[in-house]
Amino acid sequence: MFEESALEEVCERITDGSHFSPKSVETGFPMASVKDLNSFGVSIPSCRLISEDDFKKLIRQGCQPEKGDILISKDGATAIDTVCFLKTKPHFVLLSSVAIIRPDPKKISPKYLYFYLDCYTTKSYMKNTFTTGAAIPRVVLKDFRRIKIRFPNRASQEKIANIASSYYELLENNSRRIQLLESMAKLIYDEWFVKFKFPGHEKVKMVKSDLGDIPEGWEVKRVYDIVDIQKGLSYKSENLVDDGKIAFVNLKCFERGGGFRYDGVKRFEGDFKEKHIVKCGDIVLAVTDMTQNREIVARAARIPKLKENTIIISMDVVKMNPKNGLDKSWLFGLLNYSSFGITIKEFANGVNVLHLKSEPIGEYKFVMPDQKTIEVYSQIVSSMYQDIDNLQLKNQNLATTRDLLLPKLISGDLDVSELDIKVSEVGA
Repeated sequence: MFEESALEEVCERITDGSHFSPKSVETGFPMASVKDLNSFGVSIPSCRLISEDDFKKLIRQGCQPEKGDILISKDGATAIDTVCFLKTKPHFVLLSSVAIIRPDPKKISPKYLYFYLDCYTTKSYMKNTFTTGAAIPRVVLKDFRRIKIRFPNRASQEKIANIASSYYELLENNSRRIQLLESMAKLIYDEWFVKFKFPGHEKVKMVKSDLGDIPEGWEVKRVYDIVDIQKGLSYKSENLVDDGKIAFVNLKCFERGGGFRYDGVKRFEGDFKEKHIVKCGDIVLAVTDMTQNREIVARAARIPKLKENTIIISMDVVKMNPKNGLDKSWLFGLLNYSSFGITIKEFANGVNVLHLKSEPIGEYKFVMPDQKTIEVYSQIVSSMYQDIDNLQLKNQNLATTRDLLLPKLISGDLDVSELDIKVSEVGA
């Protein structure tokens, strides 16, 4: 037997972060916004920093969440898409783009409520019922309080939470391994191609160039010299259908802090050309930002393994096709780990939507290593990217299974009352 209540009836507090944006500082305390939110918490490295005085002020104003709180993206293109549960005491404050949901453990299992809110059927209900705003979608706090929640008795809540946790823990562990591999690839790129501490660098003379001193045998080139830039497909909203057989990559597939969002992949049905097709390992670049804050513009991503046989890109994305057999692993490093993204995104312009044209992308100058150094780098990082692709594919399969199971659990279609699963005490 399931009860139904408004979200505010089972929570101690429903609020959001600061509606005032303090000045950023170079050394300070982290302030997170929707761009820093992911399924497993907040990415502290991507947060901007604010002064200690502002940090303490926002804590007093209730803008710091607590352990056991649920955070939900409430503003922007990813409104409602990202939900996370804080397992440890957070040491950051939040902007108003993130909702803070504090469950009352005497009324509902906090983890059950988290899984309920993170279920795609609940997200669809919240989006369709409460999202407002055309240019910048958002859900206001008063509507969060009105969200309807269904829940069984406490023992069944805990059992459902335990079942769901097993999937989420595997997803999180795989995601952490992916982050570690990506960090290793970035570290190697920085050492070799930014600091010029590549193998054998001690024996290579430095020579002058337009970009300063560079290793002898290396050259200054433009992106146009090594890459063909291919625009994506112009489409209509009716082309995006739930049962489409074609994977569609658009802006929602780009994490603001870097990386590829699987939950952003849509399904496409309609006409397209071969030039719009991408495959695993191809490099794509976001050239549009609907929010006009330059966070996504010039963000590069590698196309991962996807279950669909055909993958195409939208008009907000370009494919970076390397010329003359240039290694994609090195090219991805150039676009994602160098100053490329920071430099290029400043050329984006537009009245309502920021857009980056091909010319400033192609004219970006960089230092091109010799072929041997690129080949050695590729041998090292290619295996890392292969491991990343395999882990990401595992996570796709886990997420698919979770999305099939979770709606049945929280709806009562699958009865867990008789399952022999250990449950914690109320309030745990």
